[in-house]
Amino acid sequence: MNAAFPATHPATDAKSDRPGLTILIAAPRGFCAGVDRAIEIVERALEKYGKPVYVRHEIVHNRFVVDSLKEKGAIFVEELDEVPDDAPVVFSAHGVPKSVPAEAERRKLMYVDATCPLVSKVHRQAERQLEKDRHIIFIGHEGHPEVIGTMGQVPEGRMTLVETVEDVATLPFTEDDELSFLTQTTLSVDDTHHIIEALEARYPQIVGPKAEDICYATSNRQAAVKELAPGSDLVLVIGAPNSSNSLRLVEVAERCGTTAKLIQRASEIQPEWLEGVGTVGLTAGASAPEMLVREVVDKLAEWRTIDERPILVTEEKMTFKLPRQLAD
Repeated sequence: MNAAFPATHPATDAKSDRPGLTILIAAPRGFCAGVDRAIEIVERALEKYGKPVYVRHEIVHNRFVVDSLKEKGAIFVEELDEVPDDAPVVFSAHGVPKSVPAEAERRKLMYVDATCPLVSKVHRQAERQLEKDRHIIFIGHEGHPEVIGTMGQVPEGRMTLVETVEDVATLPFTEDDELSFLTQTTLSVDDTHHIIEALEARYPQIVGPKAEDICYATSNRQAAVKELAPGSDLVLVIGAPNSSNSLRLVEVAERCGTTAKLIQRASEIQPEWLEGVGTVGLTAGASAPEMLVREVVDKLAEWRTIDERPILVTEEKMTFKLPRQLAD
């Protein structure tokens, strides 16, 4: 264990026969500015246009959030052909290919784009690299909505996806090719570092973005896990199985040598996970609301006497403006 966190062992509380449990709670955790903005966009669209408001793809990757918005009148669909001609539609925070707003405009649909501004920044970078006639190598996970959206910003064949260092070795380009790279915003900081190193070693001429594409919230949440994981016997990450940033938090904890489990709700926690455990690290992916963190703490308190300790690595003050049509 990290020297900053002395080894702890279940100790019986004097007031009860339940063993004690220290919970190291990551800060920051949970909702980021992009997720806050996306949820508010759907809520404001419902207020302005009335029920129903259609949302293309899950607005953020969290079942609790999606179900809450459904109760308010949102209808989630995968493609625009499921949206009636007279209904408003919101595009998810992950971003969409250019073909989606183009189709919405062709059909004269009223649409609101909830793409995270940090993802939109990557889209603009892709356009600039295309203007300079550079082939773009995109570091990301195949099939993720953000990857689909970013690759859809350029004509087919102008962007190549790589997921691992091993993928770099199979690329067909030469040192004579004009190349650039961009990255998915929710990846592991460590993973992208190694892949970028491999790209730069193989293609010295490759051009990268002026600032790292990994979003501030992703970096901060991973840094907090790196702080708490070495002092934990178990790390719990609240997030959806299709949430890239949540999955990366599990990987970061495991790289610190700590057992980590991804859960969506407190009800998924098994009592046997706590056998021999004196300290639990707790965090939440960027699309998990704080109430789910408190739900987990309350669940653990049913079995143990809880001692909560925040692990603060930085304070987040980022906010993003709403789209013009909803800002008034």
